[in-house]
Amino acid sequence: MKEKIQNLIANALPDLNLKASDVHVEHPENFDQGDFSTNIALTKAKELKINPIELAEKIVETLSTHKPEEIDKIEVAGPGFINFFLKQEVFIKGIKEILETGEEFGKGNHAKGLKTIIEYTDPNPFKEFHIGHLMPNVIGESLSRIIEWNGAEVKRANYQGDVGLHVAKAVWGLTQKGEGKPSEEATLQEKVYFLGQAYAHGAEKYETEEEAKKEIQEFNRKIFTRSDPEINALYDWGRQISLDYFEGIYEKLGTKFDFYFFENEMADEGVRIVMEFATKGIFEESDGAMIFKGEKFDPKLHTRVFVNSQGLPTYEAKELALAKMKFDKYPYNFSVVVTANEINDYFRVLLAAMKMVFPDLAEKTKHISHGVLRLVGGKMSSRKGNVISADSLITGVSNVVREKMQDREINEEDKEKIVLEVSIAAIKFSILKQAVGRDIIFDFEKSISFEGDSGPYLQYAHTRAASVLKKGEKEGLKVDPSTELRASTDETSVLERLLVRFPEIVERAGKDLMPSGIVTYLIELSAAFNSYYAEHQIVGEGEKTPYRLALTKAFAIVMKNGLHLLGIKVPEKM
Repeated sequence: MKEKIQNLIANALPDLNLKASDVHVEHPENFDQGDFSTNIALTKAKELKINPIELAEKIVETLSTHKPEEIDKIEVAGPGFINFFLKQEVFIKGIKEILETGEEFGKGNHAKGLKTIIEYTDPNPFKEFHIGHLMPNVIGESLSRIIEWNGAEVKRANYQGDVGLHVAKAVWGLTQKGEGKPSEEATLQEKVYFLGQAYAHGAEKYETEEEAKKEIQEFNRKIFTRSDPEINALYDWGRQISLDYFEGIYEKLGTKFDFYFFENEMADEGVRIVMEFATKGIFEESDGAMIFKGEKFDPKLHTRVFVNSQGLPTYEAKELALAKMKFDKYPYNFSVVVTANEINDYFRVLLAAMKMVFPDLAEKTKHISHGVLRLVGGKMSSRKGNVISADSLITGVSNVVREKMQDREINEEDKEKIVLEVSIAAIKFSILKQAVGRDIIFDFEKSISFEGDSGPYLQYAHTRAASVLKKGEKEGLKVDPSTELRASTDETSVLERLLVRFPEIVERAGKDLMPSGIVTYLIELSAAFNSYYAEHQIVGEGEKTPYRLALTKAFAIVMKNGLHLLGIKVPEKM
């Protein structure tokens, strides 16, 4: 409909000797101002230095002679805006489409044929999966779903740092705390806790004791070369413990990866790439290391080391190898990398180097950075061993949710499933409601509120609709969106108007790579349904009941589809 109105305006402008360019059509903020609005009269009047209201009236007069049957009326408002009001039949038709397409409603072709790989989460084995990892996981998973719904083929990738100084600190720490190592019968959580303590110990000694620092650096070399069987055994044990632990968290969060890439796999290829392009002047030698002088290519960039003086590749060299390996595994034409904004400057230099080495891959790569997730205590630090783990946050939220649900008559097994789903919704909503890039302050009470802007509030709105539909089904009432059952005397509701907008909301979120647009829409949609629920008797004996049930079912479908795009499940009851 938006395109139809844009074309209508573009075709009318030449009749008034106006150029048909830059025709913008949007939804007005206030539903009283119609379903679509354009500022074309304002922009053209400014160019021509004439009265915008008079021009708007002339445009409306011309538009009215070619008005499509879906448009009820066209009006001039304010300083010269032109507002379009759609006929009620348009929304009734939209409700029918929602009911017919069901879980497919909202899917589009904006990105059809786009082969996309999205890299996100990227935790480091031997370190705790902390709340900072929740940010890229939640954002990356939502983006994956949104891009899929816009027609693209999407593969999810996870790049994990299983070598490097942090690993050496942890493995060295294991040798110092060997007597306390958990038995094979110990729980995974106990093993993970021990591993975290070993890392914290190694990290502390690395900073405070010169001898320990030298030993850890030697461990780093031996891990890289796999030249010491005893160290290899500790490394393999800790690595597998970490990966098993991560999988448990992914399951809770609803993430399944198609590809797992590991830093150790990138080392040799990273060195090879750097040395090859050093002969072409992209990288140069400095004090035995190979560096990329970013400022040579862009004054806003800086110099970074790609191979150190010991001949070992840095993160930067491995990232170049990773880009190539991703493409070898899955020949993508769009690559998204989700990371913390703390490494924005690093990534700018990396992409600059990639443009010199793999220009085609650099052109296809989009870096999306997020802020920091904070609780009341400030930023976390895994180096000091006081990391706030993702598990502890999920557990903390779950405890509060469980307490709120203690009076609900639900069996314990179902209750625990609901508690987890509500807790994950609370966390994900808190992350996704902000525009990507901003810091998040997580508030326990606000995040689990069943009233107001929260994940559980959206879940509860869906559960309420499902309950109404079950009641109607029990009473043998039909769901019917037929025109004759929709009283023409009733004004078109905000709920009807919002429901049919869902596909364009999904498309915009895909184009902008912004899940927050869907969050905002679902909040508004839930509020509209709750108002409709309060103002109308949905289940009754009146002739309007079948249509009202149809509207309720359409809401439940759109809400479930929208929450799916955020990675949030909808409990059957709450």
